[in-house]
Amino acid sequence: MKSYCLLSRCAGLFLLVSIVACKKNDTLLQSVPDASKNMVAGTLVSGGEVAVPVSWYALELKLIKETPGFSPPVAARAIAYTGVALREAVLGGMNGAPSLGGQLNGLGRLPAPERWKRYNWAIAANSAMAQIIKSLFANASVENLSLINQLESDNLQAYTDSCSPEVATRSISFGKSIATAIYQWSASDGGKDGYLNNFPTDYTPPVGPAYWVPTPPLFQRAMLPYWGKNRPMVKPTAADSAVIPHPAFSTDTFSTFYKAAYFVYQKGKTLTPEETLIARYWADGGGTFTPPGHLIALTTQLVTEQHLSLGQAATLFAQVGIGLNDAGILCWKYKYQYNLLRPVTYIRSHIDSTWSPLIGTPPFPSYTSGHATFTSAAGNILAARFGNGFVFTDKQKVPEGFSPRSFNSVTDMINEASISRVYGGIHYDFDSETGSLTGKGLAQRVLSLNY
Repeated sequence: MKSYCLLSRCAGLFLLVSIVACKKNDTLLQSVPDASKNMVAGTLVSGGEVAVPVSWYALELKLIKETPGFSPPVAARAIAYTGVALREAVLGGMNGAPSLGGQLNGLGRLPAPERWKRYNWAIAANSAMAQIIKSLFANASVENLSLINQLESDNLQAYTDSCSPEVATRSISFGKSIATAIYQWSASDGGKDGYLNNFPTDYTPPVGPAYWVPTPPLFQRAMLPYWGKNRPMVKPTAADSAVIPHPAFSTDTFSTFYKAAYFVYQKGKTLTPEETLIARYWADGGGTFTPPGHLIALTTQLVTEQHLSLGQAATLFAQVGIGLNDAGILCWKYKYQYNLLRPVTYIRSHIDSTWSPLIGTPPFPSYTSGHATFTSAAGNILAARFGNGFVFTDKQKVPEGFSPRSFNSVTDMINEASISRVYGGIHYDFDSETGSLTGKGLAQRVLSLNY
């Protein structure tokens, strides 16, 4: 089946999903009109229709890897708008669930399905995701743009024999109308062209002993220094403007700051094999699916393994995406509010001029940790869905040669991802601790919306 082949080409991330997607006779959406319960005919059932969004996220992760400019905050933004478009496209089959229109920051009323008309929600989802991804990845390669068109066609072919041509046409049109509205909303958030200008030349960082400077080995300019000014999806609260200071900068060997830097230095010299593995496992640096991509890939794995319905999956994808987007904005706000120097700069200046971290230091200030913020935001949302005591195995780095990593709780995963940056030598422990706290607060606000 074409969709199986295409999914395999999209990095081989979701073997289980590929198997499900091939069972075409088991994946057809059941359109069951019930005028007494639904204004729009058709309800979402559990089963293989979730393969539609799973296939799109697999392709989106490939696009994040291969499209210029999709740094972690830019990737998180794309993931978020994809998830919101998906949920709103299938909302009519979710038994009266409320729209995110009017709830998310700046998002007004969205197109609604026609009353008493049948829709195939898998087709609507496919149409919406195809269009929003085309719009968000306008600078993708010709080959990858062709893959978008091919996946849209393959998914449509897999579902058209479950409904009449009129229903298919109506569903396609509705999905596109949702994607158009979501993209128009996205265009005013301040990040639309971020992928074109990750390193703006008009930004001049502050100068002083505590401030960030470009780091070895590449000594790049500051990445996305204005990203923290973007519009978050969840309406901001006073907490987002609060001052959350790091320990006072000091070179005194008895100071909290020196001790934090010295811990990074000593840890880098005494890493155990397991700590080294953890640092490399969570690195997700340039040319990868990025930390936000890692988390949406894990979400997709769990959606498949836990057999969520299309409606349940769409809500979870939207929630995780919103959390990732807003985590990127809030974290980058703090990064450029404090402009704190990286451990490699401090350690080489005040402890050991020959020291180097295990992994490469990214080109932006240290405080707070993006990894900790992203993982805490997404992880706490996953915990709300599956339970914090949920035992699971992350299989997303197997294609890169890593063994799967198992966790006894979502909190264990958050803690491991956070400390991985200290093991890697690129963050102080307080970067990660504060990032985890702010990410958790974001998750709580995302979950407080009406779904």
